[in-house]
Formats: sequence, C-alpha cells, structure tokens
Amino acid sequence: MKILVTGSSGTIGTRLCEKLIEKGYEVIGADWKPNKWQSNIDQITTIVDLRDESQLDKLPKDIDIIIHLAANARVYELVKEPDMARDNFISTYNTLEFARKNNIKRFIFTSSRETYGNDTNDPHTEDMMRVDNCESAYTASKIGGEALMKAYWRCYGIDGIVFRLSNVYGMYDDSDRVIPLFIRQAKANETMTIFGKDKCLDFTYIDDTVNGLILAVEKFDDAKNETINLAFGDATTIVRLAEVLKELHGSDSEIDIQDNRPGEVIQYIADISKAKKLLGYEPLTPFDEGIKKTVEWYNSN
Repeated sequence: MKILVTGSSGTIGTRLCEKLIEKGYEVIGADWKPNKWQSNIDQITTIVDLRDESQLDKLPKDIDIIIHLAANARVYELVKEPDMARDNFISTYNTLEFARKNNIKRFIFTSSRETYGNDTNDPHTEDMMRVDNCESAYTASKIGGEALMKAYWRCYGIDGIVFRLSNVYGMYDDSDRVIPLFIRQAKANETMTIFGKDKCLDFTYIDDTVNGLILAVEKFDDAKNETINLAFGDATTIVRLAEVLKELHGSDSEIDIQDNRPGEVIQYIADISKAKKLLGYEPLTPFDEGIKKTVEWYNSN
C-alpha cells in the first residue's frame, strides 16, 4: 500500500511517517518545508505548497490512501491572521481534487475538537458539532473541510474518515503550543501565562493519536464515511499542566492567569467510544505518564 501523508514535516506527520515506515508501508510525504527531525522522512518528502493546485502535479498519482494532516493549526494565530484559515480550506480542496482527478478512493482528514465550540462541559459525542458554535476562523476551516469530505464522498465516491483530534502533544514540536512553550519557560524559570483559569482540555499523547490513524489505514472499510473523535477521553486543566511542569523541572516560574482569548475552546472532553467500537482504539498513555515522556524527550533533544 502506498500512502500519501500531507503535513509530513509537522509534529504528527513526522511521527506518523516514522511508524508507517516501521510497519513496512510505502510512504510519500508532502509538505511546504523540509523535515528537520528525521533525515529518512525528509528523503521521502516532496516539497509542495498545497495552496497551489499546479504544485500537486509533483506528487505520484498511484496512491492508495491519502492522510491529510497539513494545516495551519494554531488557533489564536488564525484569529489574528484569518488568511491562514483560508489556506487550510484551499489546501484541503486542492488535495481532494488531486484525489478525484487521479482516482484515489480513500482519504483520511484530520479535523479538530474545536469544531464543538463551547456548548457544554459534558463528554462530546460526534453528533454534537454545531456550526452555530463556531468560535474561530480555524474552526470554520475545519468544519468546511469536513463538509468537503462529505461532498466528495457523495458526489465522487471518495470514501473518507474524519478524525477530530484533541491537543496532541509529545515529541517533534518546538512551536509555541502550550506544552513545548511551558517546558521552555519552566526550564528558564520564566512566567507561564494561562489564558482562562478554568480551561480544561483532553490532551492526547502523540503515539495514541498515531496509533488511531494507523488503525484507520488498517481497518478503513470498518470506519469509512464516519466522523470519529480521536483523543484520550479525559481532561486536564491548564493550571495543573503548568504545575506538573514546574514540579518536573524544579522550576520557580510564576503562573499568571489571564482572561480567555477570543476564538478558543475553554473545556473539552472527548467521548471515544466510537473509535473503540469501529477501530479497536485504546489510548495507552494517561496525562501524567505522557507529560513525563514528553519532558524526557525534550531534555534529550
């Protein structure tokens, strides 16, 4: 099986390609920047800007399944720069068109828990997404991507799986996402700023996320044309995250709590029973274990 992974130089893309290759799959990466983490993945990565439809001609056409990870994924950045949300929508459209024109009939799209908005503190089942709860341009780009997936399934026979991911963390991330940012700040005894004192989210260790994506490749027909939450199924406050990182680093960092920023979801827990039923998905890494593994990786890298 030949698998095209878009966003192959990103955090999830790097780990996913790594694990797919270990399992013996033929993997083609696509990203607009080289992979700085793994040279073997960089060697299989085609540099391509998915916003430009003509550039997709660089990619091989004999693909069995596309896993579309590529996106501008920092929610507040897209609040400040909504053009980045437009990029997400165009990239998804162009990648689906690439699949249609080349008769690629299996497509996995990674959406987000942001699509649920701030409607409830209860565990979210997949049928709870409402357009009226859209909080940000990033959310709109993911809702739009999900809608495109359904359209291409119904109009062009491209079977798809939509995964709603939640706060993936672990290795291969030196961005300003909250965990790598707080790790740097804890090490340097710098102030850690939390936007929203009650913010409580479902953090998912990267290997659990990647395992779910690989299960979808292996059991595609069992889950095709479904939308599935892919998370741990428990929530941790950002305050506790900061306190744990302070403790692990012996840090004197202060914790500064400010108001929640526009566009951000405040509380989220995923109901993952559908992933368990359709894919046999079982997340193995609770927060306390995952955050220790993450700190160990950053200390070594």
